[in-house]
Amino acid sequence: MQTVILAAGRGTRMHPLTDRRPKPMLPVTDRPLVAHTVDAAIEAGATSLTLVVGYEADDVRSFFGDERGGVPVEFAVQEEQRGTADAVRAAAPTLNDDEPFVVLNGDALYDVPSLSTLYDSVPAVGSYTVDNPSSYGVLDTDTDGFVTGVIEKPENPPSNLINAGSYVFPAEAQQWLNVEESDRGELELTDVLARACDEFDVQAVAFDRWLDVGRPWELLEANEWKLSELDGRIDGDVSDDAELTGPVVVEEGATVRPGVVIEGPALVRKGATVGPNAYVRGATVVGEGAKVGHAVEVKNSVLMEGATVGHLSYVGDSVLGRDVNFGAGTKVANLRHDGEAVRQMVKGELVSTGRRKYGVVLGDEAKTGINTSLNAGVRLPTGGMTKPSESVLYDRIEGGKGDETESE
Repeated sequence: MQTVILAAGRGTRMHPLTDRRPKPMLPVTDRPLVAHTVDAAIEAGATSLTLVVGYEADDVRSFFGDERGGVPVEFAVQEEQRGTADAVRAAAPTLNDDEPFVVLNGDALYDVPSLSTLYDSVPAVGSYTVDNPSSYGVLDTDTDGFVTGVIEKPENPPSNLINAGSYVFPAEAQQWLNVEESDRGELELTDVLARACDEFDVQAVAFDRWLDVGRPWELLEANEWKLSELDGRIDGDVSDDAELTGPVVVEEGATVRPGVVIEGPALVRKGATVGPNAYVRGATVVGEGAKVGHAVEVKNSVLMEGATVGHLSYVGDSVLGRDVNFGAGTKVANLRHDGEAVRQMVKGELVSTGRRKYGVVLGDEAKTGINTSLNAGVRLPTGGMTKPSESVLYDRIEGGKGDETESE
């Protein structure tokens, strides 16, 4: 089945992690987020792939090249971010106009068995059951279970079944992409779905597992999901005095020094160094060339390429961008005293992460002075810095706003 994967967006809700790369290229375990989508599509039945690119497009092109897993890859450019229908319209010249086609969001994770069912269903839309459907596009269905339309963020949702951003369209839909601009000022693929519902019986294919990765804590959740699927292996240099339990992968070229304890699931990527006497636990990725120093504890976090956590530091439930440098004794708070979910600024709004334990997000090349304390929910901008012994209580990106509840 010919497949279009949307990977053109910057991902402003991921700021500052997307200052220098598109959201679909953020790391999830050993590959970019969009690579998990592509690999799932290939396993489900994709016979050709068109990736729609835009912001920092060369990152996507250089990673995939002209094929993946034996499946040919083409690229289409969406010059302006004008919506999902516009993105698919950019890809249309790469498609056979007499065949159905699949469209997937490149910033979402799908379980492969459910995705395979979607590929076998024409026409169809992927669906997922949530507790709070009013925050999503909700699928409306008739008495036979066929989809009749999508209602965006309804106050009174007709069901708990939401649109999972995955579609199998009939070949005719390639002629329906010139839709009218929506109230949001975008060209929406849901308008194409609405026409498909008018002219065909469109199935709602339920996903057993699905994750829309739009905000930093969802990037943590994506890594937790994929780390849970790890099969442990040791290809790198691990000291006889280190203790590894659970599924732990140490890639070739990585070093685990004496006195280190790693409790999986955990991934230590090539060129990374852990220890001596460090403690890594929870679902943690130590990225390529990253360094975890003496007596450092890292828990349930993602350290991107080249990040360094200096000795006697603590990092919990956090995302550190590329080449971040923690000064010795830097401590991250990741738990609110009142037991409520930690909140974080997203596009000017203080938003609940839904996580009682959640730490910090640092942009590429951010640096902390020795003995810095970072409050739960804090973000530091790309290239941002703190002074020695500084306590950062509030967000450093959006006007010093942040969660006022102290953490520990």
